[in-house]
Amino acid sequence: MSAQPDHAPVTPYAPAPGAPAELLAQLRADRRADTWVPAFEREWAAALEESRRTFTLGGLYAVVQDWQGRLASAPAVDAFVASGYDDSDFIDMAELRGRRQ
Repeated sequence: MSAQPDHAPVTPYAPAPGAPAELLAQLRADRRADTWVPAFEREWAAALEESRRTFTLGGLYAVVQDWQGRLASAPAVDAFVASGYDDSDFIDMAELRGRRQ
């Protein structure tokens, strides 16, 4: 019997050391900078405080990964909005949750 696991452990996402600064520069250059930069800074500050309490970097990594995803998907979202697609039949989940209570 071997003491080794029979599967490879999942390697957690770890951004490059300069990724947060690079990401912030990209956010500042985006047309949504007025709303995105303060939101990123709030999330980063909260994750940094959590990291100080827990001695883990997972929260910081998650903030970077989430915002990298937002930046990467922004052109697709812009294209969707510009296409004029009628999404008026959208279901507001918050409104549905409010009706159930």
